[in-house]
Amino acid sequence: MTGLRERKKLATRQALHEAAVALSIEHGLDKVTVEAIADAAEVSRRTFSNYFASKEEALLFGDRMRVGQLVDAVRERPAGEPPWAALTGAALDVQRRLGARDPGWVNQVRLVRRHPSLAAQQVSTYASMEDELTAEVSARSLGAPVRARLMAGAFLVAMRVAVHEWLDRPADTALVDVMRECLEDMGEQFP
Repeated sequence: MTGLRERKKLATRQALHEAAVALSIEHGLDKVTVEAIADAAEVSRRTFSNYFASKEEALLFGDRMRVGQLVDAVRERPAGEPPWAALTGAALDVQRRLGARDPGWVNQVRLVRRHPSLAAQQVSTYASMEDELTAEVSARSLGAPVRARLMAGAFLVAMRVAVHEWLDRPADTALVDVMRECLEDMGEQFP
């Protein structure tokens, strides 16, 4: 359980994120300003700056939350489970919990595909989370810190590829099925 203050901070971050996504979809990322995001979320520009460094960071806050859920899910996997199996199992569990195609998130992913500034921010977001995943992989395997980092990086790439592949498939395709396909293919490199 988190305290009231933490819940309010998370609610503010979420409101800013949702405003950034909605405005970017409606007007295009290039026409959206930090001021417009703050206004839409009913906070000051200064409050925006307390939570996010840029509109791109606000827009991709959902990705940070998703990867955070993933790291938590890896931590919750059985201790003796091999690293790649733990990563795969956690990813599939998180996606099952998230459920069906969220139109807002789909639109956000499509924005990332069209805007290099968002792609760069996404790489930055994933790089910071890669360190946490590397630590979890290292805890499951003895030695080989380079292999743990390679596995965490390859896993995040497989996840990104799965999402992009999924968007190119028919709308009734389940993301969890595409993720499983990509992770199984990549997992052959990490027995």
